[in-house]
Amino acid sequence: MAHVLIAARDGLHELEARGTIAVEHAGRDVTHITSGGGERWAILDGSEIWRTTEGEWRHVGDLGDARATCLADTWEMLAGASEARLFRVTDVGAGPIDAFDRAEGRSTWYTPWGGPPDTRSISEWDDDVYVNVHVGGILRTDDRGASWTPTIDIDADVHQVTTAEGMVLAACAGGLATSLDRGATWTFRTDGLEAPYSRAVAVCGEAVLVSASNGPRGGHAAVYRGDLKGGGFERCRDGLPESFDDNVDSYCLDAPPDGSFAAFGTSDGLVFGSEDAGSSWTELASALPPVRRVLVLP
Repeated sequence: MAHVLIAARDGLHELEARGTIAVEHAGRDVTHITSGGGERWAILDGSEIWRTTEGEWRHVGDLGDARATCLADTWEMLAGASEARLFRVTDVGAGPIDAFDRAEGRSTWYTPWGGPPDTRSISEWDDDVYVNVHVGGILRTDDRGASWTPTIDIDADVHQVTTAEGMVLAACAGGLATSLDRGATWTFRTDGLEAPYSRAVAVCGEAVLVSASNGPRGGHAAVYRGDLKGGGFERCRDGLPESFDDNVDSYCLDAPPDGSFAAFGTSDGLVFGSEDAGSSWTELASALPPVRRVLVLP
C-alpha cells in the first residue's frame, strides 16, 4: 500500500503498509499537507508553514495576518491564503505575489455568506499554474506569477482545480468542468452524478475521481469514477457506505498520477483506499478527527 498522509486537528497521521498509524505534529492542527522536491510541507494551526529536510520537520515561515489555506509545488512552493492572497514560500520565509493582488476581476470575487474570498486550491502543468479562488474562478499564469489571466466563469463556483496530461479539471457546484485549451473554454460533465455539487477531484491513471453531493451542507454525498477523457460517471459503491452525510471536501480525495492507489477521508474520521482506481474500496482507518486533507505518496 502507498503511504497515506492525513491532516487532522490533532496532528499528521500516516497510514503505513500494515495498517499502523504514526502521528507527527501531535496536538497541532494540521490544515494542509503536500510534497515537493522529495520533502513534505505542511500548514500548522492555519498560519505556520513547515517542511522536512532529510526527514526532520522545521518551521520555515508564517504568512503574517493571513490564514494559510493550501500549498502547491510549482516553479516554487506557493501558499494560498485568506482574502484571496498568494505567497511564495522559501526556506527563509514567505512573501506575497503582488501581481496576484492586482489580478483582473478581483473586485468581483465574493462569497455567498458575504465574507472575503479565499485562495482555495492550486495546480500546475508544465509552465502553467492554475489558482482557484472561492468564489473567483480560476486564474492562470505562464510567466511565474508576473501576470494572471482569468479563465472559467466566476459563478461556476470552483472548489478544487487539478491538472493532467495538459487538461485542466475543476470540481464545481454544477459538476466537473474540464478544459483542453488551458482554460480558454470549458465543458461540464454531470452524466451519472446523482447530485452535481462537486467538492474534490483527483486523477488516478486513466480515471478521474470526483466527490459530489446535494449542496454545500452535504447530503447524499458520494465518490464517483469516470474516464479521464470523457463520458459519464459511475458511483463508487464496492466497499463504501451507501452515502455520506457531509461532503468529501476539497483536497480530501487524492491519488498519484500513475493510478497505483487512491484514498479519501471524511469529516467523521473515516479513510478509504483503492488499489484499482476507485472500482473497489477498503476502509483504512476510522475514529479519526475530521479529515482536513489526504495525500497519497507512492
